[in-house]
Amino acid sequence: MGLCMEDAVRVAAGPAGVNGVSSAAQVATRFAAITASAPQATPETVEHTEILEAEDRPWVTVVWDDPVNLMHYVTYIFQKLFGYSKGKATELMLEVHNEGKAVVSSGSRDKMEHDVQRLHAAGLWATMQRDQ
Repeated sequence: MGLCMEDAVRVAAGPAGVNGVSSAAQVATRFAAITASAPQATPETVEHTEILEAEDRPWVTVVWDDPVNLMHYVTYIFQKLFGYSKGKATELMLEVHNEGKAVVSSGSRDKMEHDVQRLHAAGLWATMQRDQ
């Protein structure tokens, strides 16, 4: 068990000098002796794999089903914004319609924020999240 700075100074001060007061030099000398003889703690190796895995996971843009937009409009927006073929855009639109949501793009956080903004501007409900 180590000493905190306050305890170390109190111990280093030891019995009071003249008039109950130790000199600063005495305190410093005693503190240096105590800290020099105290066992030194070595830092443990901390694994950062969990943090690195979280950083490696890409972000995704999710489009959610809504009762407002027509299916052909959603298909058109997917084609226009992401350059999907009519078949791929239709497939994603049907996923939104049938399952309630679909991942329409993935990449860096900045790119996904931009995609979400573009989808909002087109009137679609979209969010972004870390890929699972």
